[in-house]
Amino acid sequence: MDRSDFHFELPDELIASRPLAERTASRLLCLDGETGAVADRRFTDIAGLLAPGDLLVLNDTRVIPARLHGCKESGGRVEVLVERLTGEHEALAHLRANKTPKPGGRLVLEGGIEAEVVAREDALFRLHFAGDTPLLDLLERHGHMPLPPYIRRPDEGLDRERYQTVFAERPGAVAAPTASLHFDESLLAGLAGAGVEAARVTLHVGAGTFQPVREADITRHHMHSEWLNVPADTAAAVARTRERGGRVVAVGTTVVRALETCARAGTPAAFSGETDIFIYPGYRFRAVDAMITNFHLPESTLIMLVSAFAGREHVLAAYRHAVEARYRFFSYGDAMFIQPPSPEARA
Repeated sequence: MDRSDFHFELPDELIASRPLAERTASRLLCLDGETGAVADRRFTDIAGLLAPGDLLVLNDTRVIPARLHGCKESGGRVEVLVERLTGEHEALAHLRANKTPKPGGRLVLEGGIEAEVVAREDALFRLHFAGDTPLLDLLERHGHMPLPPYIRRPDEGLDRERYQTVFAERPGAVAAPTASLHFDESLLAGLAGAGVEAARVTLHVGAGTFQPVREADITRHHMHSEWLNVPADTAAAVARTRERGGRVVAVGTTVVRALETCARAGTPAAFSGETDIFIYPGYRFRAVDAMITNFHLPESTLIMLVSAFAGREHVLAAYRHAVEARYRFFSYGDAMFIQPPSPEARA
């Protein structure tokens, strides 16, 4: 299957650069994967699309202010984007500089933060941060929210709140689980009151989520790895929901990847560790029955995942409709609710 099979045209003005005033004010495009039919709704209509006994699964990762600016001790500007905390004072990070720092090189960053380049590990750099203050605390004080590359503006104070879910708990992500940004406390409480159950997973979204697929043959693409945790009670809730005929509704592609990782053996089971699962058309889903997701980049692994769930032709037709109807795209954009076709109809 070719990467170009997942291309669509998107005018730049449809890329949402800022959030709406209210989290729940987004539009919601409903896609029936069986027929390809689409319906234009508001996100608050999700309450009528879910039923008592459905299980809503959320990613409770917390985005850290992972971007720092500064300079090399030898001169020259540098930008650090922490990819993963590996200890109280160490991290793997992306570095942007005119000349790549070598191991032993020192960086002087915002807030007087000092770091040493310990080693290069593929595309990442292992950094050690000086001083007694834990790195996470330094980032919370001096770091910038790591807005995606297609949002072409500096981060602002509002992003500290809005590029974060209302139920974010476990720090470690450098990109938001954006489908969850549409929920506020009131909507979640209303769903719970209506009998919709909820469960959580943690998947620390990495910057690799924005990496393009460079291989023309997508089966040759190697997926980036991310850390996740599916607790035993969540795995049990997934199994219990499906046994009684309810739907497991994944909020976002990160939740899909987490649940499908924990169900690789067929039955959902607790899992904690790395996943590099790559889901594209032909994949057989074992844990997810419906999906809430945002709109994704052309030719990305995320649109490939959604195409595996609802059928490539149906997904691309829905995206064309979204463009014509002027939906807002990507992280701060609008959402989709997707019900899949029968397994035999997926292509």
